[in-house]
Amino acid sequence: MRVRAAVIGLALFCSACAGPFLRYKKDINRLVAAQNFTPAVSQLEENKNKLYKEKDAALYFLDKAALLHDAQQPAKSDEALSTAQNIIEQLYAKSVTGALGTLLINDLTTPYYAAPYEKALTFFYRGMNFLQQNDLQGALVEARKAVFYLAQLRGTKTNGYNDDAFVQYFSSLVFESGAQRDDARISRQNALNAYQKNGWPVPDFPVPANADQMGEILIFHYNGLLPLLKNQTMQVGWDKLLLWASSPVEGERVSPQVQNAVMAGLTGRSVTLAFPVFEEQPYQTKSSFVTADGVFAQATQKVQDTSVLAKNYLQERTPAMLFRLATRAVIKQTAVVQARHAAAQAAQDDTVGELAGMFVNLLGALTETADTRQWFTLPAEVRLSRIFVAPGTHEIKLWFQDGYGNIIGEHNFGPVRVRAGERVFLHHRTAK
Repeated sequence: MRVRAAVIGLALFCSACAGPFLRYKKDINRLVAAQNFTPAVSQLEENKNKLYKEKDAALYFLDKAALLHDAQQPAKSDEALSTAQNIIEQLYAKSVTGALGTLLINDLTTPYYAAPYEKALTFFYRGMNFLQQNDLQGALVEARKAVFYLAQLRGTKTNGYNDDAFVQYFSSLVFESGAQRDDARISRQNALNAYQKNGWPVPDFPVPANADQMGEILIFHYNGLLPLLKNQTMQVGWDKLLLWASSPVEGERVSPQVQNAVMAGLTGRSVTLAFPVFEEQPYQTKSSFVTADGVFAQATQKVQDTSVLAKNYLQERTPAMLFRLATRAVIKQTAVVQARHAAAQAAQDDTVGELAGMFVNLLGALTETADTRQWFTLPAEVRLSRIFVAPGTHEIKLWFQDGYGNIIGEHNFGPVRVRAGERVFLHHRTAK
């Protein structure tokens, strides 16, 4: 009875560590695809205590903020983003490595540390929220915070994600709107460098010679669904497991238990490990274009590929994850061997030893699950159109196309008023 209670208790503990699961993410995505943003926020709030634990607070507010932004509720979205940013800053002021729980239980025992690209996007979303409320000064603050954060990232990382082309490009637009030309020039150059580094097309929007006498309307089209992280198991041989566990990456150290296992020549069979992998989420819309007063104005251009950033970040983290996975597996296997020997000696019965080993092995299996947490309410990509129109009121529409160029939907922004030399920032979300 005690054994059964322990197993059940541990299973409940592990489920409590899991964070938002795949089915829940897909349910939210279906609401987003149907443009039901407010019900999506309500469902997220209803599941806050069930799926988002205290250590996942930053993730909860990030997921909520994007949905509120899509629902055209900039003030509430900004409130959630401000809270998320504060939590992220507090977490990153502490060490993000070497947590004991990650070596003994799983990676889910630690708080959710936002990916660098996710942190950069908080500045974009807050900037757009301020612009939607006609608060250029607030947007300028976020742009300055963004370029400062990205400058720090470039200074500390030479490989992988160390700048964000889109966030730099957006910041340059905000600086231009605030007549801060030097800052705009620097951000635009950083954006160009980052686009070229990633091998992405550089945004190219024609600016008329008399642009100062015209109004500019910028349409941000948030499109598609991010691939979702899910739990997948893989079989690894004991020799490879010991190699991984004995080869630390930056910020990690080899556990004493691993060193003892190597010295003792501990052997074992293949081990099943849990690892996060992406599952693609299909969506129809592949491109879009804008009309002004019923006349074609401009096709949108892809300025951000969040899906690629998410996949690259997982790949960048893989060596450290494999090190921790292997270390946990070696520690757990060591515990199985020790339990088996101790029980067999105490009872003077090898059968009792085998049962004890099986029990410890079961506990180890129950605690092993992949960390599939992510800011999943982000779009797969961001597309942009910058059109110049005569001062006045215009009917602006965004049209959606499938992969064959067929029109599959539209969004009417309604009458949009713009003055000479003014910029208006608009956004719309599609997910189907």
